[in-house]
Amino acid sequence: MRVLLLGGGGREHALALRLVEDPSVEQLIAAPGNPGIAAVAELRAVEAADPAAVAALAVEEQADLVVIGPEAPLVAGVADAVRAKGIAVFGPSAEAARLEGSKAFAKDVMTAAGVPTARAHACTETEDVGLALDEFGPPFVVKNDGLAAGKGVVVTDDRAAALGHARECGRVVVEEYLAGPEVSLFVVTDGEAAVPLLPAQDFKRAGDGDTGPNTGGMGAYAPLPWAPPGLVDEVMRDVVHPTLAEMRRRGTPFAGLLYVGLAITAAGPRVIEFNARFGDPETQVVLALLETPLAGLLHAAATGTLAEHPPLRWRDGAAVTVVVAAEGYPAKPRTGDVIAGAERPGVIHAGTTRRDADGALLSAGGRVLCGTATGPDLAAARDAAYDLVRGIELAGSHHRSDIAAAAIDDRIAVP
Repeated sequence: MRVLLLGGGGREHALALRLVEDPSVEQLIAAPGNPGIAAVAELRAVEAADPAAVAALAVEEQADLVVIGPEAPLVAGVADAVRAKGIAVFGPSAEAARLEGSKAFAKDVMTAAGVPTARAHACTETEDVGLALDEFGPPFVVKNDGLAAGKGVVVTDDRAAALGHARECGRVVVEEYLAGPEVSLFVVTDGEAAVPLLPAQDFKRAGDGDTGPNTGGMGAYAPLPWAPPGLVDEVMRDVVHPTLAEMRRRGTPFAGLLYVGLAITAAGPRVIEFNARFGDPETQVVLALLETPLAGLLHAAATGTLAEHPPLRWRDGAAVTVVVAAEGYPAKPRTGDVIAGAERPGVIHAGTTRRDADGALLSAGGRVLCGTATGPDLAAARDAAYDLVRGIELAGSHHRSDIAAAAIDDRIAVP
């Protein structure tokens, strides 16, 4: 099988590492890829959100499967263009990807499907935003209705800050705050059958103790020793299958990766958001523990044969990833700095490039690298991940020092 992987971030590097391990993969091509992915795949230049360009590349490379990593190409309709060429693609249609592309649309689907979630109002006028903030009270939750690369949400006790974020975004969704630890659950689906992966937890705030601004994610771990028994079965029953049924009812079945972001509240699991693709950096830890060959799983979802796929197999132990971010991230990340120590196994490239003159590895994004490690338990995996991070040299970089610490210390309380 010839596989074309679309994207060039940490999620795609993690996907690439697992795809090339699959015995069914004869050749892996990545577009545009990054220096880390280049070690295991052939790179091609392409504008990832250009449906015609990606479809043409898939035809040129005689791809048997196209795996779409980022959200922007999905919302732009890249999966539709590739499918129109008769090529199997792992990723939902543009219509189905609206589950991520529009928070208001996702809320409408959840309401129709009876999915447990926060009360919310979609707003375009400042006056309406103010009324919604007053109705729900602090902490105030304001979400950009469209794509925002994981940084479009503000959770604050400052009403003025919440209003300011709404003005910057234009159309927003204002929600009631959901109190409780958060869980990320990936579900592979062909639109009918659905297979859950291991739950994970990521860390959105930039600083230790969940302080500072929201980011695209500063680290993650799996599995979750504190998760309530039966959590995955409950979410599949009450969230995933009703949502997939509602999407089928609307004539826009969702096939690909459904990311369910949850808060475990006193009233039970509640959906915070849906995404239409693998989350970053949770992908790094979940795939590190997946023993089942990845390409075969994704191909089954892409071809409507997921119900026939064997049950998933998982490695024992745990996985932790720690993000090393550039100076100034998330506000104004600095780029172009030389990186050392990124060649060791377990270092995932998220925002790197090569300098043309001498081939030096340079920072090219806000989240630059991830130290990802496994171990017999969460503490061992965490120690190994931070060992990788300590070996990375990047001027001005920063990372959180508390990834997975609360779980190891049994300090996560489920209401």
